[in-house]
Order: sequence, then structure tokens, then C-alpha cells
Amino acid sequence: MLFSQLIEILKIGEAKIIDYSLGLNPEIKEASSLNKASKGQISFLETNSYLLNFLDATKASALLLPKGIDCIKEIRTKNISWATFENPKVAFAETLEILNPKDQVKYGIHKTAVIEADVEIGENVSIGANSFIGRNCKISSGCILHPGVVLYDHVQIGEGCELQANSVIHRKTVLGHFCIIQSNSVIGSEGFGFIPTKNGWRKMPQTGKVILGDHVEIGAGTTVDRPSVGETFIDSGTKIDNLVQVGHGVIIGKDCAMASQVGIAGGANLGNNVILAGQVGVANRVNVGDGVIASSKCGIHADVNPGEVISGFPAMPNKLWLRCSAIFKKLPEIAKSIRELNRYSRD
Repeated sequence: MLFSQLIEILKIGEAKIIDYSLGLNPEIKEASSLNKASKGQISFLETNSYLLNFLDATKASALLLPKGIDCIKEIRTKNISWATFENPKVAFAETLEILNPKDQVKYGIHKTAVIEADVEIGENVSIGANSFIGRNCKISSGCILHPGVVLYDHVQIGEGCELQANSVIHRKTVLGHFCIIQSNSVIGSEGFGFIPTKNGWRKMPQTGKVILGDHVEIGAGTTVDRPSVGETFIDSGTKIDNLVQVGHGVIIGKDCAMASQVGIAGGANLGNNVILAGQVGVANRVNVGDGVIASSKCGIHADVNPGEVISGFPAMPNKLWLRCSAIFKKLPEIAKSIRELNRYSRD
């Protein structure tokens, strides 16, 4: 694809093109990172400083740049084609989709798939090899079930969903429209509910269900547990990374984002637009307000007010944590000084 053809497509995209130069109008075959790009490849950057670090070395044929870039003259001398955008990262995402179109889906049911009684299947559905569909399930139009997917009884899948290989959806789970469930994830598994008795642990039956809103994405190896009664609910637009544990009865709002190895204990309630970085832990029944951002390895043991940025273990306001972390390595000297002061005061 020529750079000029790519630009015409990006003009109608979400990234909002500002300006461009076709230069030599190179053929763009694929995308690459800026420091590794070669002839026929396109790359992007978000800040001027990053470009200055790699501009002399890059062999990219074209660049997607932020508006207000101050290195255009240097770029022209290298005969690199370029375009500036309101959001070059979105432009790069759109470029990746253009250069790497999805494989054509073959609709239909593979001969090795097992379909139980009273299953409702919509139009243009693909069910892959060795999949299992339990009784009274509903699979809406446009869904893709890759090989080895398991749906237990009474599962409902909304329109346009994609379930990657070996994902498991347990009984009564409801998926909204256009959800993506990555490989080996488990939705609706039993919550961790046990009662201590004199005879050992008594299992609490987990009779509830899991409900996902529209456009929810669940990463590979992630588990979302069902509660003993009621629902575990993840609202529309929320994106969850690989290897995340969502406990029984958790409520997660709209457009949240959670990185790998986040753990959310049962009964926690997260508002809208919450961001949890890697390995954040949320204690049971904690309320996390709208727009909260928690940095990596943060331990949330108490309610957090809307809009707060928190860090540390236990969690505290980020600015306070930065001040505390700055003196951690000085604690031995501080302790020594205190001991000396105490000894002096006794003398």
C-alpha cells in the first residue's frame, strides 16, 4: 500500500489528521517500532524527545507524529514521509488494522463440535472444532467461537462476540454485545466460599451468575467468579488484562482498565473509569470511587474517594507515597539518630 493510499484512509479515521507530506510516497508493507524500523515500514511517536533520540538512526519510510512536532525540517532531509495527528497512537492502531486485516471467518459449525438440546444460534455464527455448547444456550448473530470453547447450560452470548480457544463460560453467564474473551479465561467459575466448622470447611453453594456489559474484553487466563447469590457484574467498555482474578459478587463500572495480575476480592465495588495497574490488590467489600488510579502493587484495604491517585501498601495518596518512598532508604540512619538522641536525653 502506498503512503498516499494509507493517508486517505486515515483521513476518515478517529485520530484526526492535521497535516502530512507524501515525500517520496513510499510503499508501506508493515509497521515497526521507531528504533527498529527499516525501508517499507511505518512507525509512530507521541513526544518530540523520543523522536530526537532515534531520528538519526531510524530507517523508517514514514512516520505518524503528534501535532506541533518541531523536527519537521530534520525529517524532510531524511526523505521520510510523515503525517501529524491529534492522537498519533490511535492513528498507529488504525494503521495496524489496515495493514493486518483479520482472516476471513468461515461461518458454520465444525463437525466435531457438540451442540446440546434447545440451543438457539443466530446468523453468521462460527463454532470451532471440539467446542461444546450446553443446553438452552443462546448464541447471537455474528459470534465467533474458536476451537475448544465450552459453554455450560443456560449461557447467553450477545451479538458479535468472539471467544478465543479453550475459554470456558459457566452456567447462566450473560455476555453483552461485542465482547472478547481471550484464550483459557474462565467466566462464571465458582466463587471461593467456605464456612469454617468444627468438622472442617463447609462449602457455600455458588448459585449466582456473571454478567458482562457490551464491549467488555477479558484477557487470557483471567477468571471471573460467580457469587453464592446475586451477580458478579462488569459494565460496558471495561478492559481486563491477562491473569486477573475477579472475585465473587464484585461490581465493576464502565470503561475501567486493569493490568495483569490484579486481584479483586469478593464483594468489592469499583466505579466508572477506574484504572488498576499491574498486581494491584483490592480487599473484599471495598468501595473504589469513579476515576481512581492505582499504581502498580498498590494494596487497597479501605474505601477510596472518587478521583484519587493512590500508591503503596497499604494504599495512600500518591504524593504522600512519593514523599515516604524518598526516605525509606534513609530509615537506618534516622533510627540511629533517634537512638543517639534518646541516649543523650537519658544522660
